[in-house]
Amino acid sequence: MNRVNIYRAATTDQTSISNVFIDEYMADANDAQLKIYLFLIRMMNANLPTSVTDIADKFNYTEKDVLRSLTYWESRQLLALDYDAAHNLSGIRVLSLENYEAPKTAPRITPVLSFIRPASMQTGMTARAGMAPIAANRTAAPTGSQPADGTLDSSKLTRPDYSLDELKSFRNNEDIEQLLMVTEQYVARPLTRSDMEIILFMYDRLGFQTNLIDYLVQHCVERGKKDFRYMEKVALAWHEQGITSPNDAQNASRRHDKVVYTIMKSLGKNANPAPKELEYINKWTKEYGFLLDVIQEACDKTVMTTDNHRFAYADGILTKWYQAGVHHKADIPAADASYRRAAQDGDKPRKNNIVTRNKFNNFAQNSYDFDALEQNILSN
Repeated sequence: MNRVNIYRAATTDQTSISNVFIDEYMADANDAQLKIYLFLIRMMNANLPTSVTDIADKFNYTEKDVLRSLTYWESRQLLALDYDAAHNLSGIRVLSLENYEAPKTAPRITPVLSFIRPASMQTGMTARAGMAPIAANRTAAPTGSQPADGTLDSSKLTRPDYSLDELKSFRNNEDIEQLLMVTEQYVARPLTRSDMEIILFMYDRLGFQTNLIDYLVQHCVERGKKDFRYMEKVALAWHEQGITSPNDAQNASRRHDKVVYTIMKSLGKNANPAPKELEYINKWTKEYGFLLDVIQEACDKTVMTTDNHRFAYADGILTKWYQAGVHHKADIPAADASYRRAAQDGDKPRKNNIVTRNKFNNFAQNSYDFDALEQNILSN
């Protein structure tokens, strides 16, 4: 039998898609993103022009839907978007996947707001009672709820019930719209109304810039926290610490990590803190406000006394110091002396409790009744 030649009947009617795209990118994209990317490949192969309006009309999308999909593919480094002097989209470059290398480890989330084009901020939001409108290029929190000293009253830092009109006006800000789109990528799901209200609260009430909100979302997601209520608590904590930029947040995180590491080492632990242990550390540093040297002093006393339940034991000591008004390491001897006197006064009514000094008990007594303290801790 003669050899058979195999050939295409019409090569110009075929559009080729990279296997890398199918293997590595397709599963993470939504319906609109897939349709728009495939359409761009089709137009590129045919060397035909198109526009955002044309794509929106073809698939019955809004132009904003198309732009969100384009910026998504740019963030995945499959497209490069060009803008003219007026910041209008002027070109779309489809990037090659020939040099793609599969990551050997899970990639770290990195900021992607760099591709957001500059745009004047819109101020169309009508202010609610007690809520300042969103303004352009803000560097501080709104002043509508500020006291005379210029700082926000923490008692008023509660998230209001934003109306649908306010959320719509909030989204009309192009930078905010890009932030919401990027946030959806981080949490891998569409944002709910409650999610957007929390982001609006960070921006409008706490005065966070978009780059700080972006960093905060990354910070939480990298730690496995995709709950926006958790993010809201982090935002409030950052506001209390005066954090106004990603650099401030990074520095604060490094300081906190150093404190945690030092305390763990002081208690003879080399592993990362468990959630309960981290609760103790936050209690000592934030609720009690102790400096690191005071905490280390309590840790030293704990290590010299017990091998078990060290965090609870140290917490017992630090709680007594907190109740005694200790603020600095120099305050500890006075607190110890007061504790010792109280313990001695408690023993005086016991007439039969007479101790004869001899070579077995003629030594300085401990400042704390550690046995009683440990029993108290273990019973709680």
